[in-house]
Amino acid sequence: MSSKNIHTIWMFVLIINIISCSPKNISSKYYYKHEKVLDSIEESYKKLNRQTPFNIAFTSKNFNVFSIGITTDTITYIYEFDVNEKRLTDTLVKYKLNAPKVIALVQQMRLIRCTWINTFDYYVDEKKNTLVFMSIKPVAYKPWFSYQKYYILSYFNAPQYFDSEGRLLDKRRQRKLRKINGEIFKRINDKVCYTISSTYR
Repeated sequence: MSSKNIHTIWMFVLIINIISCSPKNISSKYYYKHEKVLDSIEESYKKLNRQTPFNIAFTSKNFNVFSIGITTDTITYIYEFDVNEKRLTDTLVKYKLNAPKVIALVQQMRLIRCTWINTFDYYVDEKKNTLVFMSIKPVAYKPWFSYQKYYILSYFNAPQYFDSEGRLLDKRRQRKLRKINGEIFKRINDKVCYTISSTYR
């Protein structure tokens, strides 16, 4: 085989690897691999969050330590716990959170390396809507160009509108892109989108 043919083959392999490691493919692969767990996390979190608003963020690389921000009428209290810490239950009960279900949620997030979960309010035609944000660090699909990048998933309550490139639109008839926290989101399915960020929240 000539050196020219070898070079062509290597270029072809490189192109295939780059395509397979594109942000869209990484996000979709991660989502569909963990779809049932991610959807379960989102659904559980929404129900628990209606009782007492809170957010969870893992703060250690080994996913053994996390913080929980619990919002009362006027103040958000932030606590940090080891995943197996016994005082966690007492704190959750104090704020009228379902301790077993919150702890199960933390364990689910840890299992699939979901680093953060929270809600975000946005408005369409002056009507308030709420979506769920999740941040993931998909190490298994980490390409060389995505060092220190996080993939942010957004869960909407209803199907959204997208342009021909799969970018999230403000409305169906208006072709204006909807930015959330200054980021452009792209379609995974009708209700779930993703973006890439250098920070996990």
